[in-house]
Amino acid sequence: MNDKTLYEKILGVTAPWHVTDVQMDISSNSITVTVDHASTAAFCCPDCQKPGSIHDHRVKRWRHLPTCHLRTIIEARTPRITCPTHGVKQVVVPWADGQSTFTALFEALVIHWLQEASVSAVSGLMDLSWDQTDTIRHRAVQRGLARRKQRHVKAVGIDETSFQKRHEYVTVLVDQETHTVMDVLNDRKQETLQTHLERLPDSQKKAIQTIAMDMWDPYIAAVRNTIENWEQMICFDRFHVSSHFGKALDKTRASENRELIEENGESILKHTKHQWLRNSGRTDNRSRRWFLELTRKNLKTARAWAIKETAADLWNYTVRGHAENGWKGLISWMRRSRLAPMKSLSHTISNYLWGVINAIVHGVTNATSEAINGRIQWIKKMACGFRNRNRFREAILFHLGGLDLMPKCIQFSHQKV
Repeated sequence: MNDKTLYEKILGVTAPWHVTDVQMDISSNSITVTVDHASTAAFCCPDCQKPGSIHDHRVKRWRHLPTCHLRTIIEARTPRITCPTHGVKQVVVPWADGQSTFTALFEALVIHWLQEASVSAVSGLMDLSWDQTDTIRHRAVQRGLARRKQRHVKAVGIDETSFQKRHEYVTVLVDQETHTVMDVLNDRKQETLQTHLERLPDSQKKAIQTIAMDMWDPYIAAVRNTIENWEQMICFDRFHVSSHFGKALDKTRASENRELIEENGESILKHTKHQWLRNSGRTDNRSRRWFLELTRKNLKTARAWAIKETAADLWNYTVRGHAENGWKGLISWMRRSRLAPMKSLSHTISNYLWGVINAIVHGVTNATSEAINGRIQWIKKMACGFRNRNRFREAILFHLGGLDLMPKCIQFSHQKV
């Protein structure tokens, strides 16, 4: 097998294309593979696939995967054809995607590396500029979004995640069934989410069965103004609600701890913060019998802890009527508890009880969104932060969007290698 035939096999070049020359330049550590087409070849318009006449040729170059550690360049006389409908169009070559200056296999390798490392790291590894690597990622995301099939999402998760410090946030929309990010919005304002929801097709709006979110009023208002039967769909996340009980309990403990120190010079609540906040249902309490003795003492913190534990048990209900009675009983207890943080929280729970009951009846949590939020923080850490919201959105969709990122001719190239 000669060098021309070898590169035809490597590149997946078939008629009417063929390799005409292979040149090695040791001084620049590169190999240039020249490709041309048969003089009798006919080409079609890339838009409508109708045959067209050759208008002229442009010499183009693409970077390919290295050959024996030598930079490999493909050079071809690429025809432009005249289409009666679309005018003069550049012919799409089988080894590259669109107007890219890299071959499909080269882009595929960069995309695989970008799924494991930062843009800067991949740039150094592949001997590319930062902008070139970012452009490959951008093109991959746009390609994936264009290919994404529209499906009627039944379970939607809406969550916020930090973009930068100083309370800069974006809104992440999650498909709870496929565990993928549907889209990322620039902020967490009502207008932004409402505009996005208004653009959804009516069939998609009707398909939604549950919407998991935190008790964030702008999100609630956006859904209320755009989705029918929103009161039966919105489910407030269990872990978000539980965090409110944890905060109220800790405020009670901190206040009582200060009171005991002022009165006695010491406090039995010292260094017990995390013990009160632990989930007793998932803890082997045999190893902390001393703490259980503490919960039986006449302490404000012990009463607040009992309220928190009762709230955790109420999530086990499955019948709406029983759940409502249980939560209303708990709210009444909180208001009579003479514990200021719990009394304040009782009003919040009462106002949002409908969404809590929905979450219990539907068995819905925002755990998927929270898990994705953790992965988003990993993406942000790997990139050492983002200054551009569009790049932040693209990075999230690249890693978590469930997109088909590869160039469309990559399967063709793999089959021929």
